[in-house]
Amino acid sequence: MNLNKRKILEVIEGALKEDIGWGDITTQTLIDPAQRGEGSILVKEDGVVGGLDVARWVFESVDESIEFIALVEEGVKVEAGTVIAKIKGSTASILTGERVALNFLQRISGIATKANRYQSLVEEYGVKIVDTRKTTPGLRILEKYGVALGGAYNHRFSLCDAVMIKDNHIKAIGSIKEAINLARKRVSHTTKIEVEVESLEEVKEALEARADIIMLDNMSPKKMEKAVGLIGDSAIIEASGGIERKDLVQVAKTGVDIISLGTLTHTINSLDISLNLL
Repeated sequence: MNLNKRKILEVIEGALKEDIGWGDITTQTLIDPAQRGEGSILVKEDGVVGGLDVARWVFESVDESIEFIALVEEGVKVEAGTVIAKIKGSTASILTGERVALNFLQRISGIATKANRYQSLVEEYGVKIVDTRKTTPGLRILEKYGVALGGAYNHRFSLCDAVMIKDNHIKAIGSIKEAINLARKRVSHTTKIEVEVESLEEVKEALEARADIIMLDNMSPKKMEKAVGLIGDSAIIEASGGIERKDLVQVAKTGVDIISLGTLTHTINSLDISLNLL
């Protein structure tokens, strides 16, 4: 997944406005504008590095003369104590951009690290770990980038990507069959139709209506196994709903194709990364 620089710069602009406000009064009060400095960006715990270009663009947005030198490749695993980048230029500009650059680096790296660990757990079963739309408003493109960077996969980026019929849609329309048939009549033949089911009876109804993807929502592994047996190769099978790390292998063994996890983006620990002036 490649980052769209234009869109990322819009996110960065908002973050810098939020953080700097009317000006960095501490730096402006203490630091001579002519002072030059050099710093290192250090990872303080094991993890997957993500967001180096984003950090670079933050500093360049503050001061285009800043030199940002990445020392590792994006997406690599590093050990605690690894220096992942060097930075040179105006000391004042480095200090002003520091927090925003680190915030992005830490969050993207934290997501990439978690995604990598989760995907590794189910690799031998041929199952894909995917994210959801449970992302921080305004940061979806970066958070989903972190997921992909870690080796897991992306679900829909937005509501316009696919038809995804959930419980409230079904309640509003009346039945799974009616909802799928209506969607089939109104969307392009190129658009996938996914439906969320909670019982084996609903699985059968989704199969009869020829859903492309069937999401098994909040089912026990035992019930998932039965659902997988019913579906076979007739649809892509996705498991979702409250699945925790300890459950991943057991769910993967049921034969599902995909496990979607909101926790990949909404419950993460940012990787501990710091910037130290030399």
